[in-house]
Amino acid sequence: MQGYAAYAKVQPTNDSHRDLEYRVLGRVTGALIKASADGSTLSEVYDAVLWNEKVWHVFRCDLSSTENELPDDLKGSLISLAIWVSKETCRVLDNTAGLDGLININRQVMAGLNARSQTT
Repeated sequence: MQGYAAYAKVQPTNDSHRDLEYRVLGRVTGALIKASADGSTLSEVYDAVLWNEKVWHVFRCDLSSTENELPDDLKGSLISLAIWVSKETCRVLDNTAGLDGLININRQVMAGLNARSQTT
């Protein structure tokens, strides 16, 4: 499934963008956690890591859009995270890093999305 199609598939019509982003990150983080468990196959690890990178690529494209209304400093920080995710993905695929960094970043962003949803 291609990036935008996968992103759109999980979008119910009444969810906010933050809710959608939270759910997508939750699903991909669950896949990363499962892939990090003992006994996971190399294919499961690659599938989860590449899916995570696709999600972050979609975020990066959205954040780079002139239509994105987030504050510039927040957009810059999130774009930097997306770039880090891309580099970390390469390290994981090269077997020079584990999945913990990707899992932790996703969890931190999810916490931020959840906190912002509760204040709006």
